[in-house]
Amino acid sequence: MSQSFAGQLRGRAFDLSLLLRSFDVATAEGRAKERQRRVALSALASALAKAISVSTALISVPLTLHYLGAERYGMWMTMSSLVAMLGFADLGIGNGLLTSVASAHGRDDRAEIKAYVSSAYCVLSIIALVVIALFCMSYRFVDWYRIFNVKTEIARSEAGPAMAVLIGCFALAIPVGVVQKVQMGLQRGFMASLWQCLSSLMALAGVLFAIHRQAPLPWLVLTFVGAPLLAGATNSLSFFLRLAPDIAPSWRSLSVPATRSIAGVGLLFLVLQIAVALAYTSDNIIIAQMLGSAAVVGYAVPVQMFNLVGTVIVMALAPLWPAYGEAIARGDQAWVRKILKRSLLLSVGVASVCSTALVAAGPWIIGLWVSHAVAPPLLLLVGLGVWKVIEAGGNAVAMFLNGAHVIRFQVITGILTAASSISLKFILLIHIGISGVVWATIAGWSICTLLPILSILRWRMRTL
Repeated sequence: MSQSFAGQLRGRAFDLSLLLRSFDVATAEGRAKERQRRVALSALASALAKAISVSTALISVPLTLHYLGAERYGMWMTMSSLVAMLGFADLGIGNGLLTSVASAHGRDDRAEIKAYVSSAYCVLSIIALVVIALFCMSYRFVDWYRIFNVKTEIARSEAGPAMAVLIGCFALAIPVGVVQKVQMGLQRGFMASLWQCLSSLMALAGVLFAIHRQAPLPWLVLTFVGAPLLAGATNSLSFFLRLAPDIAPSWRSLSVPATRSIAGVGLLFLVLQIAVALAYTSDNIIIAQMLGSAAVVGYAVPVQMFNLVGTVIVMALAPLWPAYGEAIARGDQAWVRKILKRSLLLSVGVASVCSTALVAAGPWIIGLWVSHAVAPPLLLLVGLGVWKVIEAGGNAVAMFLNGAHVIRFQVITGILTAASSISLKFILLIHIGISGVVWATIAGWSICTLLPILSILRWRMRTL
């Protein structure tokens, strides 16, 4: 079969059997086709998951905005940003696990994968318990309403309990998320995406029920973040007990070398996650502190609209991370070069088209979406559009760098980008308003990440 897998898909667009039929991995050609089949299958499942997630957001955002009001909704968005910034609480173990599993999969070493899974579950369970314990000890000493800068009595009374629910679910999700990393490392990310579809539907049902019952914000938060937690736990039981029992975690498979390995890679990812969180997810917090919680709505709603572009592209690119790792471990360098070029061109092209459409139709879309409760300035929409194009290209390169274990470079550029962009955000927020936040991100990334990426990418491609 000399025709490429991509060519087969183009020639037989409606023949889904190409995605459902495995290829012989005993040859380099078969491995390449099987790798691309799993990438395509994972990308399609991710697209389905995102379509359902977008649909639920389109329904839940206007409902929650009008139900909670500007201040309480702004507090909810700020809480979400805080949790996003705490994404590094797993100490990078999750991403270290993904990278290690992908490499071991390339060597067909199932025993090593089992050791990685067992060690990761143990470490992440301990981290979850520590997070819960620290929050419980500090809860009574923190005036949570001051953190969110809310004024009304109902918002002040709900701040603490809502944060407790959010942190509790977040901590429990740390070990539960292991199964998704393992599935991605084994190039079975489509399984995780299908479970995400279910969790989105469950979350929407919970939000609608909470609004119907006139539930306070803590219960609304519980229905929204508890659904993914429940779906993840069910996914873990199904995968490790029924589909892959040979790599299910066990006490006997705990390994100090495996723990040291994923912790070493995870430490680099930890620093990178912190830098990314500071640079890209601190916007709502900075706006809330500078202008008040109510001002967050004018920024958060347009960002959510443009995030659809970035999220869809990331979900399509994510299967390439373990695929690159497995291909490099097997020595299939030609496949790596070809897919990297294609993914870079496609991601930038798709982001350019979608972002241009959103800039043009953004005011109309937002007007229909939230009944003209938000009127974003054109400068903000243009900035978000430019950023999504830049972000798409950066994510395509990042998937390759992650799979190739080029992490230290990303850590250095990430720290420099975070420091420069945050400084610029405070300055531009004062001078040009909320639009300045995204333009500060563009400037910081272009100077501290884009230029170094061009040089290391050229060098790494030559080594392949």
